[in-house]
Amino acid sequence: MTTSSQSVVWGIDLKLDLKGIKFNTWLYLFLFSMTILVAIGLLQVTLIKPYFRDQRMNAIRLAANEINERLLGKAILDETDISDTFDLILNNNMCAIILSENGQVIYDGDALGAVCTFDRETELDGKSFIPKNEPQSLITMVEDGKTLTTSIISDISDQEMVLYGQKIEADLMNYYLFINSPIEPIESYIELFVDQFYLIAIFIFIAAIGISLILADRIASPIIKIRKEANKLRDGNFDLDFDIHSYTEINDLATTLDEAAERLETVDELRKDLIANVSHDIKTPLTMIKAYSEMIRDISGDDKEKRNKHLAIILEETDHLDKLVDDMREVSKLQAGQNILKRTNFDLQEMIEKIVKNYQETIIKGTSMKIEMETVPCVVWADETGIFRVISNFVSNAIKYSFDDSVIIIRMIDSEDKVRVEVIDDGRGIAESELPYIWTRYYKIDKGFARNSNSTGLGLAIAKAILEAHGAKYGVTSKVNVGSTFYFELSKDYDTKGSSQRD
Repeated sequence: MTTSSQSVVWGIDLKLDLKGIKFNTWLYLFLFSMTILVAIGLLQVTLIKPYFRDQRMNAIRLAANEINERLLGKAILDETDISDTFDLILNNNMCAIILSENGQVIYDGDALGAVCTFDRETELDGKSFIPKNEPQSLITMVEDGKTLTTSIISDISDQEMVLYGQKIEADLMNYYLFINSPIEPIESYIELFVDQFYLIAIFIFIAAIGISLILADRIASPIIKIRKEANKLRDGNFDLDFDIHSYTEINDLATTLDEAAERLETVDELRKDLIANVSHDIKTPLTMIKAYSEMIRDISGDDKEKRNKHLAIILEETDHLDKLVDDMREVSKLQAGQNILKRTNFDLQEMIEKIVKNYQETIIKGTSMKIEMETVPCVVWADETGIFRVISNFVSNAIKYSFDDSVIIIRMIDSEDKVRVEVIDDGRGIAESELPYIWTRYYKIDKGFARNSNSTGLGLAIAKAILEAHGAKYGVTSKVNVGSTFYFELSKDYDTKGSSQRD
């Protein structure tokens, strides 16, 4: 579902696409912010009451220790000690009494007034009494060295109050210190916090919307731009701009798409050339066949000499069509991996001599072109038919793009574990920009070069497929108007049984 409402705020495109990466990135960031906000609020409201209680208890314990040091840790008390102790009690909003072992009140400090528990009837340990009137009841609660910490509710203020007591052992006698203090009105603090939290939450809510929109736009915009550029490929437009300068992963993606676009553009050009070349290679012989068939019908039907001449041309064009179809079928099988190599032991030098002899007696006969051999005896284990075709294609290609007085050299370089075969010509050469594509089906180095009746444009593509099936290293080096060198390398693995093997 997509809602097409488009506007721009702060330079941000706010077009709403519920399934788009920008909207979902914003939604996740916003929900994350709100989750954190709610979690903080709940934790604060839940923990604030125990926190206040713990803080108050710590303050009472510290006050008890100070009172102990000031009043009970000295042999002689002066007015300053008593005054400081009272200030401590006053500042901490508490009342305190110190009892001797026989229940006598040794010190009494009160900052609470009427709400102090020691002067009012209080229920403690299941017994209701006034602590100052029955001090032994208090002493009993801490007699065994226990610390008294209990909560009571004031019948005057309805406040929760803490009663703290501890036994203090001295050299001459034991003392009992009791402190009573209200816990601050926590509920009022909680209400204040909740009110403030609502205001903070509204501010954070608005800020989260804005900030998450900005972040979502920064994260999603490069991806959206890449998508828009990539959509151009669908319409066959290869003039793309992926120069985005964003996050590392997006930059890597942009670089990959740039390379893919360049390759697709090359493939598209090759596809157009392929269609044009195949159409030309098929249409030309068909046109010739049709034309000479009509000539036989209309002109040379009764003239045997002309009829035979015309029929010979028809047969020649038919043979070319047949060879083209066979080559197309073979290269398709080779590139699909459906070929079966029939490896045998054979002498590579003998094969080259046979190929050269065939060309000398046919193709270059009557010309000043020469084919020279620099070979040595060498037995290899490979598909004899396939390697014969590879060398023949290399030689045929050299003849096709050489001059009438050129010298073509077939050289063998024999090493310990492999043999390298080179077909070298001093012809027109190939531009460096053309080299990656010469192994492609129907690719023509010279776009204006006339069709050769012996060539289907598939020779190098077939050679490539055969060599790759052998796992052989192959390639070409060339320079315009200097010449080219096509080469391949075969392993000298040798089957001592001389048997055939299928791959």
